Amino acid sequence: MTPRQAVLECLDRGPSGVFEAALWISVEHDATVQPAQVMEIMGDIQVKVSASLPMLPVNELGQPLLRQINALGFQQDDDFPLQARAALLDKVIRRRRGQPLALALITLELARRLNIPLIGVNFPGHFLLRIPGADHQLDPCGGRRLYPADCRELLSRQFGVQMPLAAEHLREASPRQMLQRLSRNLRQLNIGQNDDVAALKDAERVLQLGHVNASDHMARAGMYQRLDCPGAERFDLEHALLLTEDPIQQLLLTTRLSQLLPATSKVH
Repeated sequence: MTPRQAVLECLDRGPSGVFEAALWISVEHDATVQPAQVMEIMGDIQVKVSASLPMLPVNELGQPLLRQINALGFQQDDDFPLQARAALLDKVIRRRRGQPLALALITLELARRLNIPLIGVNFPGHFLLRIPGADHQLDPCGGRRLYPADCRELLSRQFGVQMPLAAEHLREASPRQMLQRLSRNLRQLNIGQNDDVAALKDAERVLQLGHVNASDHMARAGMYQRLDCPGAERFDLEHALLLTEDPIQQLLLTTRLSQLLPATSKVH
């Protein structure tokens, strides 16, 4: 079984397989990663966290769980420029530094093991967590409570005041959505490191995991352009053109397609 096949098989198990699926994504980038060993480390972390949790009903343990994880040294990675290790779970667990989504995946796995109800929230620009039914979100980077006003402020910092808070920003993330978002994060981080071969693995996984948009195809087209694969580049540009409704983007894609050499029989 290939690492990619293992990712998909773990996802078929639903929420219980998300963390292991994310570890197999690490294997795709580093064949020396042993998911079983990382799971053992998570077991040790679970013991430490569990021993420090207060005696409260499980539906009140979401924030204390995050605070205990933070007390063990897990924090948002503030390296600049950010590297792919901030999204690869084995590296995040070793360094105790990671992107919000990576920290959230670790928290969700510990919550699952400890029977603490907690869900992922697909908030734009900064992944969040929530106790089902609660009137607030939780920041995976330390556990701060975020009420609607806080979410609006976070959204404004990320995208500007012109972007209003909408109900869709606070929807629960499915297992596939979380892994697809993780793959998009890795794709961008690897592009930033000029590692198109690694980014191509992530781009392909994004397309395999579910609903995609024009930007996903355009991102992969850019990699194929740099790797001198015009046939594959054309494929993604044509699919991006089919998916976009933006007239400016349509014009740019049409122009770019017209500048490509005619497709050949070469396989990429």
